[in-house]
Amino acid sequence: MVNIFMDIDALLSRVNRPGRYCANEFNVVRKDWQQARLRLALAFPDLYEIGMSHQGLQILYHLVNARPEWLAERVYAPDLDLEQALREAGLPLFSLESRRPLGEFDVLGISLPYELCYTNILTILDLAGLPLRAEERTEDQPLVFGGGPCAFHPEPVADFFDAVLLGDGEEALPAMLAVVQRGREQKLARGQILAALAAVPGVYVPSFFAPRYDQAGRFLGTEARRPDLPPVRRRVLADLEQVDHAVAPLVPATRVVHDRLGVEIARGCTRGCRFCQAGVIYRPVREREPSRVLQEILGKIEQTGFEEVALLSLSSGDYACINELLGQLMDALERRRVSVSLPSMRVGSLTPEMMEQIKRVRKTGFTLAPEAGSDRLRRVINKGISEEDLLAASRSAFGLGWKLIKLYFMFGLPTETEEDLAAIVELAHKVLKTGPAGRCQVTVSSAVFVPKPHTPFEREPQLSIEQGFARIDFLKQQLRHKKFKLKWHDPRQSYLEGVFCRGDRRLAALVERAWRDGARLDAWSDHFNLERWQAAAAALGLDLDSYLRRREPEEPLPWDHLDAGVSRKFLAAEYQRALAEEYTPDCRLHGCSKCGLCDFKTVKPVVFRRPEATTGQDAGDSGGRREAAEQEGAHQMARPEVGIGYRLRYSRLGEARFLGHLEVLQVFFRALRRAGWPLAFSQGFNPSPKVSFGPALPLGTESQDEFLWLELTAPLTDLPAAKEELNRQLPAGLRVLLLEPGGRQQPPSLLSSYRISLPGKIDPGAPSALLAAKEFVMTVRRKGAARTLDIRPVVKEFALRAPGELELVMVQEAGRPTVKPLEVVAAACAPEPEQLAAARVMKLWSRP
Repeated sequence: MVNIFMDIDALLSRVNRPGRYCANEFNVVRKDWQQARLRLALAFPDLYEIGMSHQGLQILYHLVNARPEWLAERVYAPDLDLEQALREAGLPLFSLESRRPLGEFDVLGISLPYELCYTNILTILDLAGLPLRAEERTEDQPLVFGGGPCAFHPEPVADFFDAVLLGDGEEALPAMLAVVQRGREQKLARGQILAALAAVPGVYVPSFFAPRYDQAGRFLGTEARRPDLPPVRRRVLADLEQVDHAVAPLVPATRVVHDRLGVEIARGCTRGCRFCQAGVIYRPVREREPSRVLQEILGKIEQTGFEEVALLSLSSGDYACINELLGQLMDALERRRVSVSLPSMRVGSLTPEMMEQIKRVRKTGFTLAPEAGSDRLRRVINKGISEEDLLAASRSAFGLGWKLIKLYFMFGLPTETEEDLAAIVELAHKVLKTGPAGRCQVTVSSAVFVPKPHTPFEREPQLSIEQGFARIDFLKQQLRHKKFKLKWHDPRQSYLEGVFCRGDRRLAALVERAWRDGARLDAWSDHFNLERWQAAAAALGLDLDSYLRRREPEEPLPWDHLDAGVSRKFLAAEYQRALAEEYTPDCRLHGCSKCGLCDFKTVKPVVFRRPEATTGQDAGDSGGRREAAEQEGAHQMARPEVGIGYRLRYSRLGEARFLGHLEVLQVFFRALRRAGWPLAFSQGFNPSPKVSFGPALPLGTESQDEFLWLELTAPLTDLPAAKEELNRQLPAGLRVLLLEPGGRQQPPSLLSSYRISLPGKIDPGAPSALLAAKEFVMTVRRKGAARTLDIRPVVKEFALRAPGELELVMVQEAGRPTVKPLEVVAAACAPEPEQLAAARVMKLWSRP
């Protein structure tokens, strides 16, 4: 094993947001490397704050680690600064949990969530020390697996993968790992292991297939090199309850995009929107049993301390028992100040009763997705909602207190006309008018329609970049009023997404060329550079525009050899129904639509019907209990809480120094919730715990003496036991040292002592020179702007105590600009940049 732990620890102090790479989440799994018979690295090809919001990776992480003989760890795409630092130091990319080089794992499993993540896959492979192409990897190197939405059209990146899984991974991934384990233990050749993997239902081995082209370069189809192997058909998990949902989720210490408890309530959607690939590749609808969902959520709130629960599904409002589940959840969560959000809602399924439940703790975001402006175009795409449905939903939302409604549209949909585009503007105006005059706003989000494989519109053309911007310009002109805000997805990014959606294997060379030319993190607008991609395509003789053209009915498609479960005949029939503006009803309510997926023995819809309305005494008692619970909750929410104050002193050492001040606050909030402390909350729209922290500690600084105050609604009866329980809930590096009763007594100024370890030579006279000066002016940067400060009044002591060790005592006054210890050292001692980068700062004590 290559021991890189200490090297990485020093390197992280030099990168932005080092907390991304520390694995300091609560509920993280750490297993004995030597005891594992198979080791899997799960990779998400985007930054940590995106990947940690991905539910699928967490499911597989806990699923694999539940097997005592297997080990799963995680890695996310590094940001540019870490990539550069690793290359300069000659260090490999490492897993978060053990910091093992990725090349030491048996399997590297990479999610395929989005087409613009493709170059990040190459970054991960290259930094792992692996050849980019699967055919070039040696027998002892990890097998590289792929899976996720883009697995259904993977040809542009197929050459980089040994095997790709189509469909649900809960059953398939363990089967794949078992094949690899047996193969490794029996010392089988790589090709033999791949052949065994190809026999696992749902697994695609790209090296066993080859694309064909004519002399003009036209794609002729993909042929199997191993006709003895079964066709590649999507894997379907028939029953979601087969999986253990009781495992404690990871709780990030650093900020992530969706920082909440996500609980899947159903998988699949059969509404049949003709633009929606997810509606095809996640069929059929499989709902989870409501009582189990409720039990899971209540248990995981205790395990995590999250302030918000998201009920996850492609269409959460279609969950048959959603009203009952929401009511029971809010009855249980309201007093804990935990809110519930429904991230994916259809207009037609959103009821006023559901809105009432959602707003009982705090109003989460309210987004409606009409997709198209006109009823006519919504009939084409089979959206199944009318303008009146949408206006009724917005009227209810505004009436219940929401001030902002977000509308999501696509432009460039099949058969779209100028009238359809203008209808987006008209609909936005009508939605605004459903709210109180002068108090409401509407945000219109829009994007170019990208025809996705395995949908009725897979052969449709995509708008050009110029056409996309022309439609955005039209919307800009028509939505200039301050009550409207227009957001749009960059048509240049949609262009490249469309290329890769419908591309073939020739695009692997494009991905590699653009990556070698510097393409990274293309899903992030500040990194995306279409010109780089266009130059790479020109160098390779590829016509990117041709990938966005209309495909003829009999023309072979690069994903034809991969069976998503829904028949080609059904997709063709749906396309004709779209042109005729005919509605295809939801099969869960109106009978089978004959899409070809279900066998009605193993694979079939799973729907929990709403309970029959009760009558008589039972109904009266139930309604009375609900009403009493709501009244008691409202009374407690409105009543000011009498606070009982406590003071805590804590240390912040090791990797905890890489947490920002706001992140430390959140870590403590959630730890206090998990510890069961009866927190007092503020009143108002978004109640928050009454916790007050000391001054912010600079990122990267350790401390032996931090403090906070908090208020509780009931006293702690056993302070030593309460302190130890809280320490069990804190991540490594944070530890409570003292817990005592006391109110909030913020001193007007604080004196703090720091020890700075600075490798290399230090001018021994520099500290004395600063102390002898009447003023010492230096320039600091705050929020990107330069600011001049005289730091002499804040420096009380400064001395070289030992070789390479400085002691600094500074004063901080409330409301006055502060300076960081390392900034003082940099200005006074003028160390080399390498010295400053390797410095360690420890706060020793703080007092009034």
